[in-house]
Amino acid sequence: MTDQLKVRVLETGVMEADMAWLLLKPGRIIADRNNKERQREWGEIPTHAVLIEHPEGRILWDTGVPRDWSSRWQESGMDNFFPVKTDASSASGFLDSSLAQVGLEPSDIDLLILSHLHLDHAGNARLFDNGKTKIVANRKELEGVKEIMGSHLGGHLKADFEGLNIDAIEGDTEIVPGVSVIDTPGHTWGTMSLQVDLAEDGTKIFTSDAVYLRDSFGPPAVGAAVVWNNLLWLESVEKLRRIQERTNAEMIFGHESGQTSQIRWAQQGHYQ
Repeated sequence: MTDQLKVRVLETGVMEADMAWLLLKPGRIIADRNNKERQREWGEIPTHAVLIEHPEGRILWDTGVPRDWSSRWQESGMDNFFPVKTDASSASGFLDSSLAQVGLEPSDIDLLILSHLHLDHAGNARLFDNGKTKIVANRKELEGVKEIMGSHLGGHLKADFEGLNIDAIEGDTEIVPGVSVIDTPGHTWGTMSLQVDLAEDGTKIFTSDAVYLRDSFGPPAVGAAVVWNNLLWLESVEKLRRIQERTNAEMIFGHESGQTSQIRWAQQGHYQ
């Protein structure tokens, strides 16, 4: 923990989808955007990034969805299942504009940590291929994507990360004092969560897709359609629950629209 640590949460795009992708319920058939009126639970899936200002440098956690999502996702079909809201009334700021709101651009980031390499978390990773920003991800994630045949596998799009210089990290790791990653596989091979220990605002755990929604966390934990290994996913949820109970952390879930109004977004201030 350090009293010089500041955390800003950045808007990085709001997707829409059949919520069965994130929370399994009996008898549900997943819809795409052409059939959303037939579904009772077509909803918003917000994304976010976390900007950490630390005495040792600026750290960014995740990058959200890209501006060119419609064309980039077309080959995989994800543009139909996870269209991004672009109307003026939605809180769908993209990463570049959110960084600009706090007076920054990608080259101002010293370290980019990717929770995993799915299209809504690593979608803007190439903005940081600038010769200044170091990029890291979990070793298991980097090894997993090497086995992808073709241009994509589910939410992994090679166009997002192929050829980038991404260093590997492993296990539960303290990045800098007060900032740690938690090894939480299951959603993908190497999904990680982020723990930040703040002097005034306490511990925050940003779960990424280790826990999509408040209802996913439970208890009991409720699974989803987008899970690589269900057993590992459940173990990771319970691991986070133990950490939350021990630290009294505030849980900020990967895609919980119900938390949108509760988060102190960067334009409103910061956590410290």
